[in-house]
Amino acid sequence: MSSVSVRRVLRRGACVGAVAALAATGLGSGVALADDQAQSDQLWIQAPYEQSVTVAPDGDVAQYRSLALGLYHDNDNFAVSDGRLTVDVSGLSGVAEVAWPDNCTPDDAGTVAVCDTGDVPTRYSAQVQLKVRAVTGAAVGAQGAIEYSAEATGGPDGTLEAPESSAETFVTVGSGPDLGISAPQDVAGVAPGSSLTVPFSVTNTGNETAHGFHVNLWATYGLDVVTRYPQCTYTGPDGGGEYTPMTYVTCSFDTDVAPGATVELPEPLRVAVTDHALYERFDYEVQPAGDATDLDSSDNGRSWHIDADNTADFAVRGTQVSGAAGDTVTAAFRFVNRGPAWVGNVSSGDPVAVFDFHLPEGTTATSVPSTCRNAWTSGDDPAVGHYACTLPTWAKQDLKVRFPFKLRIDRVVPDATGRVVARPESGTSFAFDPHSKNNSAEVVVNPSA
Repeated sequence: MSSVSVRRVLRRGACVGAVAALAATGLGSGVALADDQAQSDQLWIQAPYEQSVTVAPDGDVAQYRSLALGLYHDNDNFAVSDGRLTVDVSGLSGVAEVAWPDNCTPDDAGTVAVCDTGDVPTRYSAQVQLKVRAVTGAAVGAQGAIEYSAEATGGPDGTLEAPESSAETFVTVGSGPDLGISAPQDVAGVAPGSSLTVPFSVTNTGNETAHGFHVNLWATYGLDVVTRYPQCTYTGPDGGGEYTPMTYVTCSFDTDVAPGATVELPEPLRVAVTDHALYERFDYEVQPAGDATDLDSSDNGRSWHIDADNTADFAVRGTQVSGAAGDTVTAAFRFVNRGPAWVGNVSSGDPVAVFDFHLPEGTTATSVPSTCRNAWTSGDDPAVGHYACTLPTWAKQDLKVRFPFKLRIDRVVPDATGRVVARPESGTSFAFDPHSKNNSAEVVVNPSA
């Protein structure tokens, strides 16, 4: 997968799960480590767990269906090349057969092949395209399995191997419609105020007609769904409370989609790029109507990323407080998104901003906001409190957030100055922010003037 499902980051608290999902599948870029710290790397096989093929018609042969495979590795500090994916299709006997692409060399029996994938990236891409079809006589429900192994050159020890039995594809003979949507080409530099046509057509690669289909649409806050179909229901965007602001659309169309046919929506689907757009995402999916089950759901949903040519000014404001030794004072720093754009990390699920707050000298935090945690690291002075506070995955334009800390004054230090610095979850600066100077502020206890 290339990004986290938009439905998984609808809730404000879903960012942790989204980041964990990326880490667990090895699809994130490598983690930066200190020069003297040993680094590791791991090779992975990307293959679908399930693959359907259509039953062969009486007196004829079945149609081939594509099966995309690839290799990737974890740590982008290492260059990994000469990827070799071994594909064993002996488990398909009596169920299905394959056609090998040019970059695969099969054995004499034609059941095991070594496929050359070349350089291995840290994000999955399809490097091997098999074609699979049911053999004549295989009944609906028949199932077989494809097994894989892989190795490549590179990594800390010079050679990487994928974990044994880490990938397997179960191939099942089926019958029914198989609706799919072609992958869109992401766009960048789009002017706010413009409109775009969503590349939306539905193709049936199954062997039965789909008698109507359902469509679901999700548009992030910087997009307006302009086209209104009478067959659809529109909700949002609200973004109230803990929910990421989105427009959600559900539709039911009664158009038949015959095997091999491609159909369009009643009129082109258009979205407007608003004045507050920045990093936008339009997700859409299709399913056959009625009781029909889609043979292969892997191409039923798509994500279209739309980056607007816009900016957002993130600003932090500090404060000054005074008190005697032993007093507890409330010292709050504030955040505001001055816009004009909103910012939403709806693909990664990362917090849209992190605030590093180093407490003023001579103070101890006795109460902190719920979105803040102790963030001491080996590089910090253990005598100085350091907290990291986060926003949710999104920040609307004009969003204002207050972070009140209760600080106990252990000893009076004139002009004791703490510092707040706003940064992204990964990296040190916001690429969209034209005014980085206001990304930091001071919290001063007992100012002298």
